Amino acid sequence: MPDRQSPLAPFRHPSFRLIWIASLVSNFGGLIQAVGAAWMMASISPSANMVALVQASTSLPIMLFSVAAGALADSFDRRRLMLTAQAFMLAVSTTLTLCAWYGLLTPWLLLAFTFLIGCGTALNNPAWQASVGDMVPREDLPAAVSLNSMGFNITRSVGPAIGGAIVAAAGAAAAFAANALSYFALIFALLRWKPAVPATTLPRENFARAVGAGLRYVSMSPNLGKVLARGFAFGLSASAILALLPLVARDLVAGGPLTYGILLGCFGAGAIVGALLNARLRELLASEAIARLAFLGFATSACVSAVSGSALLTGAVLLLAGACWVMALSLFNTTVQLSTPRWVVARALSLYQTTTFGGIAAGSWLWGVIAEAHGAEAALLASAVALACGAAVGLAFALPEFKSLDLDPLNRFSEPDLPLDLKPRSGPIVVLIDYEIDDTDIPDFLVAMTERRRIRIRDGAGQWALMRDLENPTIWTETYHVPTWVEYVRHNQRRTKADAENGERLRALHRGKADPRVHRMIERQTILPHDYERYKQQMDMH
Repeated sequence: MPDRQSPLAPFRHPSFRLIWIASLVSNFGGLIQAVGAAWMMASISPSANMVALVQASTSLPIMLFSVAAGALADSFDRRRLMLTAQAFMLAVSTTLTLCAWYGLLTPWLLLAFTFLIGCGTALNNPAWQASVGDMVPREDLPAAVSLNSMGFNITRSVGPAIGGAIVAAAGAAAAFAANALSYFALIFALLRWKPAVPATTLPRENFARAVGAGLRYVSMSPNLGKVLARGFAFGLSASAILALLPLVARDLVAGGPLTYGILLGCFGAGAIVGALLNARLRELLASEAIARLAFLGFATSACVSAVSGSALLTGAVLLLAGACWVMALSLFNTTVQLSTPRWVVARALSLYQTTTFGGIAAGSWLWGVIAEAHGAEAALLASAVALACGAAVGLAFALPEFKSLDLDPLNRFSEPDLPLDLKPRSGPIVVLIDYEIDDTDIPDFLVAMTERRRIRIRDGAGQWALMRDLENPTIWTETYHVPTWVEYVRHNQRRTKADAENGERLRALHRGKADPRVHRMIERQTILPHDYERYKQQMDMH
């Protein structure tokens, strides 16, 4: 097997290796904190719904704020964003530790602290996941994503058990303190990392426009839409086991905090196995087959957990659940990363996180409500039914096949020299492109133009239209608008090598002696003569 296909190939890159190890330490602390928070809630509140809301309060901020965080990660220095997020979570965790130590925590205050930690995670995750592509070459990206999943689940396999032991021996405050200390490792690694910042002549994209560009790109990418929908369905239905595991440990198998930590460790150990099997599974099975296997395996685990009174049996099926969890989520994550160019990758990943963690947050609340009314057994069985339905959805809406497109910038666009002295904010800009098409080629031309429309709108164009000259029917004109000149330049710089095929197809259909003619125009409004001086002053200000 070539070295580039090795599952450990990303470790050849020092930056990835250092931050991966630091993330291992940070994840270890985070899981100890999660055990402390879940068990403290079970201790200070008799409500099953409040216990389930501990997981929901961590997942909800990721659903609410990931899109904004993704736009920030694509517009600002990702390293600084991650440092800001880590410092914020360190401050919150330290305050949580002090409140727990002095006995000040109430159920709602505990949820508030876990919500704030979730906010830091929401800010950190898009920047971190997008930065993986800055640390390793594209051919190592799938292995790097799997290694990240494996690293988290290595800590999950032992962290919760140690967290349970810490809670049992020293209380939840000690678990919160361990988490606060764990942030220093990642802060140190990020300070050591000096990523190469790509040079750009364009000003930073407006925040609202950056968010809109991310939403537009994903909405105009049908394959990404399928991944996001399945991610939401999986998060919604599979969240029952993790959300209700404290109740499973306490009520169904009659254990304590150490039992809860061991059961969560079994889930993590299974996830490590799933991460190691990912590459082999992708060679043997289609993406949709892997997704269905994950849904059905998790359903089986939920059913057995609902009826089992044995910690040993429950731990065994949690190994299966952990493997299915990482198989599904790493498949979704890798497909998003390899289907998205670098300029928008953090926003695409943030939307994936929003839908998946939105499903987890909604599911945690839903299964908690059902457990409150009918018991944890009924909630787990209901989630198994939902998981089976999620697998069946794939019969009609199959996931796209796992593949890697060449999404590097095409870099064929050169900003033209213009006789007009345009400012970056000058606009609106109207672009018309004339093609000469034979009658016999019109069907192929229209098919190619359908794809061209999707690419144009996906990359920021508006008011796209295709027109045919009534007096010279062989002439077809593509037209679209962009708000300003700088947005026109940005639009053209977003073209990828994968998009080049469409442009080459259109040029092959064009029968003119020269290339298709491009008209670049600026839209102007007519004004009355006495308003001209005021208009000129306004233009000079811009």
